[in-house]
Amino acid sequence: MMRIRAVILAAGQGTRMRSNLPKVLHPLVGRPMLQYAIEAVQRDPQAKPVIVVGHGAEQIRHSFRDQVEFVSQEPQLGTAHAVQQAEPLLKGEADLVLVTYGDMPLLTAETIDRVVQAQMTHSGPITMLTMIGQDPRGFGRVVRNEEGTVQAIIEEAQATPEQLALQELNPGVYCFSADWLWDALRRIPVSPKGEYYLTDAIEIAVADGLTVQAQVMDDPLEGIGVNTRVHLAEAEAVLRARINRRWMLAGVTILDPGRTYIEPDVQIGQDTVIWPDTYLLSGSIIGARCTLGPATYVRNSQIGEDCKIFSSFVEGARVEDSVDIGPYAHLRKGAHLAKGVHMGNFGEVKNSYLGPGTKMGHFSYIGDAHIGSEVNIGAGTITCNYDGEKKNDTEIGSGVFIGSDTMLVAPVTLGEGSRTGAGSVVTKDVPPYTLAVGVPARAIRKIPKRE
Repeated sequence: MMRIRAVILAAGQGTRMRSNLPKVLHPLVGRPMLQYAIEAVQRDPQAKPVIVVGHGAEQIRHSFRDQVEFVSQEPQLGTAHAVQQAEPLLKGEADLVLVTYGDMPLLTAETIDRVVQAQMTHSGPITMLTMIGQDPRGFGRVVRNEEGTVQAIIEEAQATPEQLALQELNPGVYCFSADWLWDALRRIPVSPKGEYYLTDAIEIAVADGLTVQAQVMDDPLEGIGVNTRVHLAEAEAVLRARINRRWMLAGVTILDPGRTYIEPDVQIGQDTVIWPDTYLLSGSIIGARCTLGPATYVRNSQIGEDCKIFSSFVEGARVEDSVDIGPYAHLRKGAHLAKGVHMGNFGEVKNSYLGPGTKMGHFSYIGDAHIGSEVNIGAGTITCNYDGEKKNDTEIGSGVFIGSDTMLVAPVTLGEGSRTGAGSVVTKDVPPYTLAVGVPARAIRKIPKRE
């Protein structure tokens, strides 16, 4: 079985980004740019990619320490010199060496696999990826002979006007025969700038009488490299479009894909409808037949089936089936809404459980509370859960009716079937099936138990 290892070049300074953050750590659709390059080359979980780091090395090491192996390039003397730093790790450990860049987040695993598969059946030492495009984006030009065989890569700065007119470009992705590569790297001449360029390996192979094979990229968008924040925005748009297209083909309706943001690891059930300006962020699971948005934000939350969330913010929450939320509701970390809960406009829930069928109409705050089933939470209800030193719990039994503007001063318990009058300030426990009113609230009468 052929052993294949990947080397990802990520040592550059990225000066055109004008940022203190290393270029490959800039986020794209919620994850660092380098993550996409790693996933594209990760053919075997046991064969970790080798990342060549230089500028911002410690930050990059910290972000990816469990996924890859690292080598340092100091000083940074060009791309061939960068690949050479991986030789001590890979010599004798790989039959083929795949080389790509950490700032090319649009390359897909399928495209990478085509290059590797082609090299596995190629008698020459190199298979390279090329692209056809009218916008060269600074890429070198691919020079072929009359038979169509690759002869050289000419960098844009050194190209003649005739060479600049060539539309076959070199995005910098190669698969090498490992034994040939380590020898060839020592034969690459130093450039006038004092650097060693990996593209010179093409001419060395040709001079050796060997063939260089090229695989033309099906989608030129995959070749977009990120050097500026303009490129970053272009890559973001492509990645978002890919994600949205995948979900639409899987049975999710996205009414305006250009105004819908979905991060890569989000899960969405069939027949869910997503309205514009909706953001579904990492860690979120959305059930089937939901309606989300417009203007809804969901992060790290679990949403059941048949839910409706309209113009609301949901973070670190669990929402069971058939829940109706919004507009302008806010579920914070630890919120858990059981089946059939209604949470209306300008409500907020934090670290609390609302039981099945409970209604929280509007303008209320529930924090550190456990609420039973079929509870009516009147407008303006507040759990006063913080006493200046610690958070305290509120317990509300099933079938409770809480009047508007009730203040529940925790710790406090409202028994099953109890009621509070409008404007009450509840500082003591209310027994089951009892009406409490006033400031502070006091029990005034028993309530008949409903059959």
